Amino acid sequence: MIGQLTGKILEKNPPEILLEVGGIGYEILCPMSSFYEMGSNENISLHTHFHVKEDAHTLYGFISKDEKILFRELIRVNGIGPKVALAILSHLNVASLMNAVANEDDALLAKTPGIGKKTAQKLIVELKDRLEKLELSSSAHQIITASNSNPNTIKASQALQALGFKTKEADRMLNAINDDSLSIEELIRKALQNK
Repeated sequence: MIGQLTGKILEKNPPEILLEVGGIGYEILCPMSSFYEMGSNENISLHTHFHVKEDAHTLYGFISKDEKILFRELIRVNGIGPKVALAILSHLNVASLMNAVANEDDALLAKTPGIGKKTAQKLIVELKDRLEKLELSSSAHQIITASNSNPNTIKASQALQALGFKTKEADRMLNAINDDSLSIEELIRKALQNK
């Protein structure tokens, strides 16, 4: 298994790059998010996934390890192949995908080329529990709470979790509140109304 490659970019033909590593040129398919992060760098390091089928051996590359982890979760979903998973990661970054699944936003997922409403709903059902358990290095799942600047939000979230709500559900309920001056009790009350 080829897990990571570091080398010089010889060609860029989205979604494919030609990466020279030790005199060998590897053709690697990358999501557009990785292309944007590459910028004009000549030398890069990519986390890779080697996919084997009867008629093809394909190498997929990602700038971040989180993208690679999500790619592998996506292709585990029945009916989602590597090309569709690549399209999803090209359309949505790690945080957006995590938030779309956590908030059950099938409309956003369905905007991806090749994904219809039913497939988007299937993705949410199959990925929701798995993504909550993922250990991602960038803590993309914490981005949901980052937009609320009220210092009482964290304690309100902990209180909602003590009431039995999952972390992402509590954060989603609190994220809908735009008033930064509310006390912990007021935040909890409004969050429960947003449920």
